[in-house]
Amino acid sequence: MLTTRFVDGAPNWIDLGTPDMDGATSFYGALFGWVFRSAGPEAGGYGFLQLDGRTVAGGMRTTPDQGPPSWTVYFRTADADATSKAAEQAHGRVLFAPMDVMGQGTMAIVADPAGVRFGLWQPGRNKGVDVAGDPGSLCWVELYTPDIAAAAAFYRTTLGLETSAFPFPGGTYTCLNPAGAGEDAMFGGVVPLADDPVEARAGAYWLPYFEVTDVDRIVAETEGRGGTVRMPATDVEGVGRMAKLADPYGARFAVIRSAPQQS
Repeated sequence: MLTTRFVDGAPNWIDLGTPDMDGATSFYGALFGWVFRSAGPEAGGYGFLQLDGRTVAGGMRTTPDQGPPSWTVYFRTADADATSKAAEQAHGRVLFAPMDVMGQGTMAIVADPAGVRFGLWQPGRNKGVDVAGDPGSLCWVELYTPDIAAAAAFYRTTLGLETSAFPFPGGTYTCLNPAGAGEDAMFGGVVPLADDPVEARAGAYWLPYFEVTDVDRIVAETEGRGGTVRMPATDVEGVGRMAKLADPYGARFAVIRSAPQQS
């Protein structure tokens, strides 16, 4: 389960790039109750999306030359330079070299061999998001990729991630956890693009899931506020009720009301 007890290799930050930060804040505010707080004039428009005063994500206005509107998932590393080099050696690419962010930490943006972008965050004063796993916050991430074996090898080499196979209705689901952390530290999964027609059309990427108390309300709000329902609300036995969505600008995300944990 994703928590704020961050360890190397686990997601510890997420941010939104959008052409309209005001519009995006209004949209996500209606869905999750988030408000935007600027990080200050020196931050170039970057700011924090907060729920009840706790930061759940970052966000900023981006331009078309910076890529399409999207969510970027960041993974904790103790050494962004070394992890970036490991990504290159594993046939990935460093898109933005490690840079200090005003003493808050060191960030980099890399891509895996399938071209999937993700971030690295080496904590400084900022260790990561303030809340995870609670309603209105990040609770799971999912990699859609054309080749699970190749992806597993890359992320094992780069971030030390371990995979495990779990029976799933209709097949097997590949879960991810940080090295040596075991099943209790699972934070995401890997899904072959060929198994999901919705995602196959969109291409390989990391999909963030946000925990919610009412998936159907979120779906209705998304439709009513100009977003897109990519997969309608669906129940998955033992997992929960979920939906795949996109905001009015095209950034893709998912929501889930997780099934109660079995004791």
